[in-house]
Amino acid sequence: MRISTLAKDVLRALVDHRRPLLAYHLAFTLLASLVLLPAIAWSLATLLRQLGRPVIATSDLLGALTSAPGGLWLLATLALTFVMLYLQQAGFLLVAVSPQGNRYRRAFEALGRVFWRLPRLAGLASLQVGAHLLLLAPFALVVALLYAHFLGDLDPYYVQHGRPPALWAFLATALLPTLSWAILAAGLYLRWSLALPALVLEDDTPRQALGRSWRLTHGHLGRIALLLLSLLALILLLPPLSSWGYDRLFTPLLSRVPEHAALLVPAMLLYLLGYLLLTLALTFLGLAANSLLSGALLMRLEPTRLRLPRHGAHPERLAWLLEVAVIIVLAVQAGLVLNRVELRDEVAIIAHRGSSALAPENSLPAIERAVADGADAVELDVRLTADQRVVLYHDATLRRLAGDPRRLSELSLEALAAVDLGSWFGDAHAGLGIATLEEALAAVRGHAGLMIDLKPDPGQEAALLDGVLRALRQEAVQRRRCRETQPLPLWSRCGDPDVIAETRLATQSPAVQRLIAQREPRLRLTLLAQLILPGTLERRGFDALGLRHNRITAGEVRLARRHGYEIHAWTVNDPARMSRLIDLGVDAIITDRPERLAALLAERDTLSDGELLLIKLRNWLRS
Repeated sequence: MRISTLAKDVLRALVDHRRPLLAYHLAFTLLASLVLLPAIAWSLATLLRQLGRPVIATSDLLGALTSAPGGLWLLATLALTFVMLYLQQAGFLLVAVSPQGNRYRRAFEALGRVFWRLPRLAGLASLQVGAHLLLLAPFALVVALLYAHFLGDLDPYYVQHGRPPALWAFLATALLPTLSWAILAAGLYLRWSLALPALVLEDDTPRQALGRSWRLTHGHLGRIALLLLSLLALILLLPPLSSWGYDRLFTPLLSRVPEHAALLVPAMLLYLLGYLLLTLALTFLGLAANSLLSGALLMRLEPTRLRLPRHGAHPERLAWLLEVAVIIVLAVQAGLVLNRVELRDEVAIIAHRGSSALAPENSLPAIERAVADGADAVELDVRLTADQRVVLYHDATLRRLAGDPRRLSELSLEALAAVDLGSWFGDAHAGLGIATLEEALAAVRGHAGLMIDLKPDPGQEAALLDGVLRALRQEAVQRRRCRETQPLPLWSRCGDPDVIAETRLATQSPAVQRLIAQREPRLRLTLLAQLILPGTLERRGFDALGLRHNRITAGEVRLARRHGYEIHAWTVNDPARMSRLIDLGVDAIITDRPERLAALLAERDTLSDGELLLIKLRNWLRS
């Protein structure tokens, strides 16, 4: 079994059967989009509702997946994903082994035969998913025990950013079980890599297909692994390379189009349509090649005994109609993308813990620098001291910034004044002490708003919120007194006396969210989330959803518009990523470098409509 021979088999099959393979791909994709995917989404949403709580953080996700409904959801998701993949791959195999004289009819006959095999395909997927989960279980338990031993007592944020010796000890000890599992799982996957074509082409039962694959792959694992990895690398590299080539080839041509709607809009539409067609073609080639490779492997190792379908007339007109319909759908999609593009860039600049890349986080210098850098608001973390004072600090302990293992909640404000929280950042800030919320409010007075991220210790949620509200009301009194003593032209220095309306609170806890709504309904609230498990979040009760920037999609932005809340992206420091998020339609970007975002917005403000539209389309293509 030579690798070059198998590569020729796959390439020949793609060339000889390209039109029926493409027809099957389009028909299956259309059917899956209209029937299968909505049915799967409904069933999974039903399961997720059983969780009864939002899943918006990694800890929530782990807790959900270890619950009975969450485990059922995980199994169902994995099994259904494999079933969908198997249905598509099985159809490609059936098309490729059908007689040459049956071009387009083969595609639709294969679709019927695939669904006739659905019970067996579902059984095969369940067996493979179940076996891999059983294999994973003991190794996952060992890694979990090692995590509890080395890192269980440490603050996760300190572990992530402080990288203590315990983290490296955990990684070193967890490496052996992780690698052992990876090797065993990869071996099991390779030994069963021919199960699907055996089930489809030999008409085996799931158990027989797994056994046949195990027997046939014996002695060939190295070559099979090389083939699959090479194909996987090709599938992964083609999309970014093609996007890069498309961008380099066609984007410069768009910049030469005159800025007249009669020319610019059609040119942009053709640009998007061409990219969508390229994406569709690459997706088809990757899926088809992967399926045909497994079939070619099986046929080389053991010729199939498949009974081929009868010859008959092929509905060529139907196939052509389907392909034309796909092009029309892609053209409509390109038009919708173009129409959704807004030429206005309205995004708020929120400085993450102040300008925390240029000054110590959550400090008065960081706040003052953020104001000078053009931030619309400054995001700060607040905690309670032992004497119930509200101070600016993120972690539960002083370990990361001061090398002190004590918890902040165990120390009074007076004791904290002796702690050096600036030396870690540089000698220029040596001796910098902790700041209070009252000092932060005075620093932004008349210049910017505050976004206050509540970090309560367990059981201190109400006390922390009361302390914040007390500070806001005291600040409102100070601003009113300032206006009483200043002439009208200088009132801007005093700030808006309605501090509640100017301030935003943030939390990761839905329970704290409800508490804020009870205590002060006028306060704007941002619910912070690392991720959102579909169907678990009740999308109301907050004014903004703060999402990790790599979790933000066009779908999330559409949901926000539908439900009437804002999308805030955190934490973004790369101007290129900022530009893409602006074009997605986020309402605010939380960044350690507010000056970069301010400069980007100023630069985009100088562009013509055509130049800005081109940048937005290029960002869409890259995303």
